[in-house]
Amino acid sequence: MIEEKYLPKDVSITQQDWDNTPESIRVLILSLIRRIEGLEAKLNQNSSNSNKPPSSDAPFNKPKPKTGAKKKKGKPGGRKGHKGYRQVLHNPTNVQEVHPQQCSCGCSRFKDQHPYYTHQHIELPPIQMEITHFILYQGKCSECGEINKGYAPKEFTAGYGPRFSALIVELAGIAGNSRDMVKSFCDSVLGVPISLGAIQKVIDRASNAITPHYETIKDTARSHDINHVDETSWKNGGDLHWLWVMANTMVVFFMIHANRSKEAFNQLIDMWNGILISDDYGLYRKWVGLRQTCLAHLIRTAKGLSERKNPELAACGKWARKELQRLCKMANAPPTRGEWNAFFARLCRLIAFYKDSESEAGKFVRRIEKEMDNLFVFLSENGVDPTNNYAERMLRFGVIWRKRSYGSNSDKGCRWVERILSVRHTCRLHKKSTFDIIADAMDCYFKEQKPDVSWLKAMPA
Repeated sequence: MIEEKYLPKDVSITQQDWDNTPESIRVLILSLIRRIEGLEAKLNQNSSNSNKPPSSDAPFNKPKPKTGAKKKKGKPGGRKGHKGYRQVLHNPTNVQEVHPQQCSCGCSRFKDQHPYYTHQHIELPPIQMEITHFILYQGKCSECGEINKGYAPKEFTAGYGPRFSALIVELAGIAGNSRDMVKSFCDSVLGVPISLGAIQKVIDRASNAITPHYETIKDTARSHDINHVDETSWKNGGDLHWLWVMANTMVVFFMIHANRSKEAFNQLIDMWNGILISDDYGLYRKWVGLRQTCLAHLIRTAKGLSERKNPELAACGKWARKELQRLCKMANAPPTRGEWNAFFARLCRLIAFYKDSESEAGKFVRRIEKEMDNLFVFLSENGVDPTNNYAERMLRFGVIWRKRSYGSNSDKGCRWVERILSVRHTCRLHKKSTFDIIADAMDCYFKEQKPDVSWLKAMPA
């Protein structure tokens, strides 16, 4: 008898009707039902039950709370035990002492006065830009009569100083704002009208100025023992490109390439041969060294199977999800030998139970079996995470940038994006001010000096 749960609610087929249906029609009906069930599963995919990125989730399709689920109690905000953040007391530019004026009893004389609290008031002073005019003269040589001209010093020829240039870069690259927004900010806040072309010239100079930082980040990434690697689509002049990331605890290295291929991967890693943390994209599965496959990807796939109407798929998904989540938690709570043996036995039983199935359940457990050697690397190697969520977080800002600006329009634009993203994320790892780093880079660029990049080779504090 055909499973009634697969039929529309307003349709029912009796056993007699089903038995009287020709075999060819029954095969067709079952095939169509399986196809419809698969298409419905695809429609229900989101970032929690598949490998789709969170940015692809529709804002109006929020998951409904489970029946009987308890609502979280308490007010919004930090929970008990959460480390709070207090405003930092800055060095004052002005200090005013405030003494008690009059007691409620009418007395205005007080003894043993001492400070009990410092109230800090912060204000932005009127911005007065420093503008220097170089009056250039020319004159005739008193000997030969040739016209000679005076020229502005080399470090001032750009017309915009290192700190003003760094501010434009901070707005356009670090914050990812449009050129129009930067133009509006300079005009409205700084009182400096500036053209879109001038902004682009500043960005081009900044791209050249941070090249030494980018090259050092690249070399540091390739010298690290462990790296997370991932990629996402990128548009360059309307053509499909790929934004690659190679990230570790010291630096985050970005690269834009026209392909999502072995050639692009080899260009990203060069001669690096450390421990790779990645999803199970076919290119990464061919890695000859140690590799930790992302358990989060497998857990999301298992969750998607657990939500299917097909009983076999749902049962396999629930079982696999439970075991994979248990494995992922071992990163923070290493198992005892008994716990490990019990877990491994259950995982092998799961694979054996569904391995020969032609359904998606069989396909999924065979995928787990192929990745078996790459599931547990995090338990034996220090510093290895069980998921590739770190690389995905590093890509998130790039994804937002892509959605907002539709990518780049030239190879020069691609170089700017990969350089500024690398500097942005690496500065955050080292808790460095991106503005200070870029201002110093611009100053060195104008003076034709090499910037200090030694901090990129040290572990973050």
